[in-house]
Amino acid sequence: MNQMAEISHETGRQIGILLSREGTVEDVLVGTPQDIYIEKLPASRGGDHLLRGLSLVHTHIKGEPLSQDDLNDLALLRLDAQIVVHMKPRLPQVDSFSLATLDPDPKAPLPWTLEANLRVTPRNLEGHERIRSIEEEMRRVRTSSRHHLSERERAILVSASPDSVASQEENVQELEELALSAGVDVLGKEIQRIASYHPSTLLSRDRLKSLIIHALHVQASLIIFEQNLSPVQVKTIADMTELKVIDRTQLILDIFARRAHSSDGKLQVELAQLRYLLPRLEKRSTALSRLTGGIGGRGPGETRLEEDRRRVRDRISHLSEKLDRVALERQNRKERRKERDVPIVSLVGYTNVGKSTLLNQLTGSSVLTENRMFATLDPTTRRLRFPREREIILTDTVGFIRNLPGDLRRAFLATFDELKDAHLLLHVADAFHPKMEEQIQRVEELLKEMEIDRIPRILILNKTDCLSPAERDILSVRFPDAFQVAALDKTTLLPLLEEMERRLFSRFLHDDPDRVLATRK
Repeated sequence: MNQMAEISHETGRQIGILLSREGTVEDVLVGTPQDIYIEKLPASRGGDHLLRGLSLVHTHIKGEPLSQDDLNDLALLRLDAQIVVHMKPRLPQVDSFSLATLDPDPKAPLPWTLEANLRVTPRNLEGHERIRSIEEEMRRVRTSSRHHLSERERAILVSASPDSVASQEENVQELEELALSAGVDVLGKEIQRIASYHPSTLLSRDRLKSLIIHALHVQASLIIFEQNLSPVQVKTIADMTELKVIDRTQLILDIFARRAHSSDGKLQVELAQLRYLLPRLEKRSTALSRLTGGIGGRGPGETRLEEDRRRVRDRISHLSEKLDRVALERQNRKERRKERDVPIVSLVGYTNVGKSTLLNQLTGSSVLTENRMFATLDPTTRRLRFPREREIILTDTVGFIRNLPGDLRRAFLATFDELKDAHLLLHVADAFHPKMEEQIQRVEELLKEMEIDRIPRILILNKTDCLSPAERDILSVRFPDAFQVAALDKTTLLPLLEEMERRLFSRFLHDDPDRVLATRK
């Protein structure tokens, strides 16, 4: 320390060393009179090593205390310790030193602990046992949490926008539903109203640093942004942390990749992922592997995504050609249906409103139904037989969502295009959802965008069994033409079936209503 103090006094600059746990000087740093910058650090040790194995020891030539930048470096770089040597005013001598280490308790109010103005004694300088104890406690906390959460990803959700806080809270609530649907545990939410988006970091660097430090402190493995990040923003943010960083689009792509089971669906998802990642390949960085692994990276493998742009473009072209052939086959099937003159009815609606459950009840099928967003991705077609040997084709489609990513919308355009041939649309809404009316409006807007809003449709308010009689009465006044149903209760579907038959066959149902539910695939 005395030698560092002498050099600082002579140069008028902060002097620092990176010190290993074995006492080896790994690097010597020369800063300015006010601060010191670590240009390059060895990669994180990974595995069970939660700290970097290096301590930064540097001088403060005016005797000033640990700065916020010092503490940020400690947390962001996962240093063993940040040690500041306080010099005596205008003298090349050490006065005292201050020590900061990370707090292993994720519930602690601050991510670090401080000890200021320590005397330079052998006992105070001996900190190896303390560092090992901190890392061991971090390991214990992480192991305990992982055991409890079954090795699931742990995320902080972030929204930074000029929109009102109330509006952002609604959007983040939906983002949380998406995260849970992707198998992610949400540790917390950060909402910040900003004047404008920063072109390289979305929000200010200081706020971003605080956000990353908080995520590291609570041992998150993932940061999910509600706003879609530009290639520059993705690279800048990912270069600031070893945590995985994704946005809402990548999260939805991940969910689609999990749920796509048909060859068509897998092709569509891979195409959407490659189109999304192609511009980000221009911004090559060590963060790329983190951006394409785990949550937000299912579908194309990491090796494929690290190919050069020409090969990725070739893959996109190849997938597009295959999907063109799929679209042609789909068109041929549509023509055959037209020749048979069988009415087509399509289920549409916001994601997770119960469309697949309704399809199963109407047709006696066993399509996957789960209480999570985008449980159904691949279009499903079943036959529903009415009395007098009349039948219709009933199709289930992927659920709509606010701001569906453009790449996904293009990839699934052929799927949505099938709606144009429907004779009747069943618009299913979740009557129990607090944002039901907004979801209905969003679906109506999407139908208009796809130029299919002229197709006759029936509004179905599902899950009314979760409402009180008074709430159902209010819905009857608010939506007098809608059908209130509980998809799990077949008896509530009979009025709907009668209306469907009236619309499709221009006569009322007179036969035994139980026969309506008899089906064949």
